[in-house]
Amino acid sequence: MRQLQIADCRLSIGAAAIFIVALCLGILGAPLPAEAQQPGRFHQIGFLLHRSPEASRIEPFRQGLRALGYIEGENVAIEQRYTHGVHDRLPGLAAELVRRKVDVIVVDGTVAAMAARAATTTIPIVFVLASDPVGSGLVASLARPGGNVTGLSTLYTELSGKQLQMLKEAVPEASRVAFLCNPENPAMGPGLNGAQATARALAVQLQVFEVRRPNELEKAFSAMARDRVGALLTLPDALFSNERVQLLKLATKSRLPAIFSPRDFVEAGGLMSYGPNVPNQFRRAANYVDRILKGANPADLPIEQPTTFELVINLKTAKALGLTIPQSVLIRADEVIQ
Repeated sequence: MRQLQIADCRLSIGAAAIFIVALCLGILGAPLPAEAQQPGRFHQIGFLLHRSPEASRIEPFRQGLRALGYIEGENVAIEQRYTHGVHDRLPGLAAELVRRKVDVIVVDGTVAAMAARAATTTIPIVFVLASDPVGSGLVASLARPGGNVTGLSTLYTELSGKQLQMLKEAVPEASRVAFLCNPENPAMGPGLNGAQATARALAVQLQVFEVRRPNELEKAFSAMARDRVGALLTLPDALFSNERVQLLKLATKSRLPAIFSPRDFVEAGGLMSYGPNVPNQFRRAANYVDRILKGANPADLPIEQPTTFELVINLKTAKALGLTIPQSVLIRADEVIQ
């Protein structure tokens, strides 16, 4: 009887030991509470735009970051810098972001990308809206950019001819077309060449009007009126984006049918736009930032080119101009604003 009691006691002690070991293993194997987990690294992203905050596309970029798990104030901060269209501010603002030791710098356009690259050869740079990254010398090639710069191209320089063709279809009677551009933009040469080639094929006389500063816009439109141009083609530029309201007012006052690249010009009252979806490109830029923050080398990240383009037409503006857009053009529009 005593032996049985001893055996029962040993069994109880053994069971208790097994229970304690199992409990410990369960505790050790269970996931730690969220507040006890090792926090991830906090990243700083520089955002340098050659325009004003009102004309920036930071919200689509934020949306792209959020979709990838980056939340401002929690695991990422965005250091925003804007030139307000003043070219001379670019070097100083780029240097400022470098001094803050951001992890990556996002820029818009070729000019801003060049300023950022001049400020640093080590911090990765992701550009959006660069027209000709290879031709401008930003990258070695589209497949293997090399260096610390990569991003998304717009093909704006190659689109100018197509835009002129669409403008001519919408305004068949226009035999003289103004080409509005900023000569300080590296994309001017290739963009103008493409437009001129199409102009010759369409028997259209293309006249170049250069604007370097906002106060030169009114003078340019006065010259267009004096030369009796019948339509307007604009080369995308930060200056024009910043001065979009004034530019559109002048075009309306001059009764000039105009085509732009970014659709926001048409949403603000312009006649037509044809080009890539710019907000989507800024959302896509977040993917480049994510890959770089996870260790990817920008030198090995291929340049992304747009594969789809959208034609947007504002019929309200057409009516105000006394213009009837041909059905052959309307049926190709991705969106018609009534």
